[in-house]
Amino acid sequence: MAAYVLAHADRLAEKPALEIVGAETWSYGTLKARVMACAGGLLDLGLKPGDRVLFRLGNTAEFPVAYLACIWAGLVPVPASAALSVPEITEIARQTNPALVLQAPGISRPDHPAPSIKELPDGQPVPPEMGDPDRLAYIIFTSGTSGRPRGVCHAHRAIWARRMMWDGWYGLREDDRVMHAGAFNWTYTLGTGLMDPWSIGATSVIPNAASTELAQLLSDSRSSIFAAAPGIYRQLLKSPLPALPDLRHGLSAGERLSTTIRAAWQDRTGTEIFEALGMSECSTFISACPAAPALEGSSGRPQRGRRIAVIQDGVPVARGEPGQLAIHRDDPGLMLGYLNEPPPEGEWFITGDTVTLAEDGSITYLGRADDMMNAGGYRVSPLEVEAAFATVPGLQECAACVVEIKRDAHVIALFYVSDAPLPETQLQTHAERLLARFKQPRLYIHRTSLPKGGNGKLNRRLLRDTFEGPTQ
Repeated sequence: MAAYVLAHADRLAEKPALEIVGAETWSYGTLKARVMACAGGLLDLGLKPGDRVLFRLGNTAEFPVAYLACIWAGLVPVPASAALSVPEITEIARQTNPALVLQAPGISRPDHPAPSIKELPDGQPVPPEMGDPDRLAYIIFTSGTSGRPRGVCHAHRAIWARRMMWDGWYGLREDDRVMHAGAFNWTYTLGTGLMDPWSIGATSVIPNAASTELAQLLSDSRSSIFAAAPGIYRQLLKSPLPALPDLRHGLSAGERLSTTIRAAWQDRTGTEIFEALGMSECSTFISACPAAPALEGSSGRPQRGRRIAVIQDGVPVARGEPGQLAIHRDDPGLMLGYLNEPPPEGEWFITGDTVTLAEDGSITYLGRADDMMNAGGYRVSPLEVEAAFATVPGLQECAACVVEIKRDAHVIALFYVSDAPLPETQLQTHAERLLARFKQPRLYIHRTSLPKGGNGKLNRRLLRDTFEGPTQ
């Protein structure tokens, strides 16, 4: 995988591969040299192919270098958000049992016996560890319906499958300058903002983490493609936008893009936003693209080469009928399986997204079947949030769900039952100790009871609907 990503590095040795706006620029030659030296340094530490390396790194260029270096050396990187709390990252360490932790200052450390190093090692350059494309390349974590982080194991072949996005979503070219607004440690950034541009020989542009002038950086950097979660577009539209003469179009993923945001962006910039639908287990595989824009209300069509189905109760549904989106097991981008779980069985992998499939192949997203929440592009299990509040004195039961506080603005809310309203500062402090920032509720709402069905199951939809009411 790493050799594939850097296949153009020798030919484009002097071309900028990575620009961190306002900070530094790396050529393809520099990027490859640092990856090879870091790979050699990791092996000098005694690590062996197949060993796992847990990342506790910040939003710096060290992140993608370490990621590619691990894969180059045959190691298995486990990239994890710097925002995770100590209990959260300890659980991930327990599941992965890393041989090494890359530990940056100021970032939560797992309670695990694995040795850690503060700086990336530098050794003699080594050739890439080549092998079966079906072998394990990296592990990422997603929240599952069980309420705990769930490891998703991907093979080296997953990077090749991303070629289907080049035309099917990005309209990606070698002369592109792709700016991604996310942090390095977000899988959306790693794939769309770094690995894919480098795989085709384009330039990745990352805004300086300290900068708040994202729109101006987008203009100054002469970026031709801009990738972000819908919430970023919403924030940018709150202020006047500079001229963006180099921008061809935007990309959106992570959560549903509203028609109002898409229309407002097109009106203000004259460019389209192309949306994609996917998941950690298979990245994006449904999308709109410059050659085939999405019809009103739809998320696009299956990318060329993808084989999908819409299934309910184990059988395909008629066109236009709602069902569960599924992708065929033979898709090269589909995960190997979940960490420490039996390999999946059956012809189709059921995603948990409820959709309809139109006669023309357009997919319309209807929502998550398992009540998963979405916070700024991150999928968050309500069970995980609720479990974090189980030890709060006086709190009898609670339910987490996403609510709309104003038009196109959604936050995680915690509805809770107690004899009397609890101090909000107490709840906030508790959340800060146990949950990453993006998982922490923004609203705490006292209730005398929570709505439940006849079988005693919590009715999250009713809870959400009775809260929201009219929005602006």
